[in-house]
Amino acid sequence: MRKLKLQIQVSVDGYVAGPNGELDWTVKADEKLFQLIDNLAATSDTILLGRKMAEGFVGHFEAFTPENPKYSFAQKMVNTPRIIFTKTLDKPFGKNTSLAKGNLDEEIAKLKNQEGKDILVYGGAGFVSELIAGCHIDEFFIFVNPILINDGMRIFDQLNTRQQLTLIDAIPYESGTVVLHYKLNAE
Repeated sequence: MRKLKLQIQVSVDGYVAGPNGELDWTVKADEKLFQLIDNLAATSDTILLGRKMAEGFVGHFEAFTPENPKYSFAQKMVNTPRIIFTKTLDKPFGKNTSLAKGNLDEEIAKLKNQEGKDILVYGGAGFVSELIAGCHIDEFFIFVNPILINDGMRIFDQLNTRQQLTLIDAIPYESGTVVLHYKLNAE
């Protein structure tokens, strides 16, 4: 069975975005941190996005030109099938995207039971909150940025039950970001 892996940026005080979805507070990845991001993407063959996150994500990576040093990574983000979870869109936008409009639990179960590599989730906050609350995330890659933003969007507030995690790794990077890698304990 494929694993659902969450890669998420978070401030030290627990926010994943500013009050209006701002990500201007995230720290630029140093070379070793970027290598982790690239390796994580290489272990996956599907990307899941909430509709709001997809609006910026899809266009951002499709706009990269070959002159950009991160072009090969951007092409990976464009060429990997991306599924946008939505209740409002009628058709996908961007290259290599499709929509998931059904029941979240059923859609995730169907994806996890397909053949292939793991599945990577990038966000947004509401979508990720639902995935966490439903115990769908198998591994968490929490990128703790060295900043306190004092207000914004959180992802752990919808929990209605405790979820026990096991620490796989905790790695500090030159940028000041610490990546916490956890797995969800099976019940």
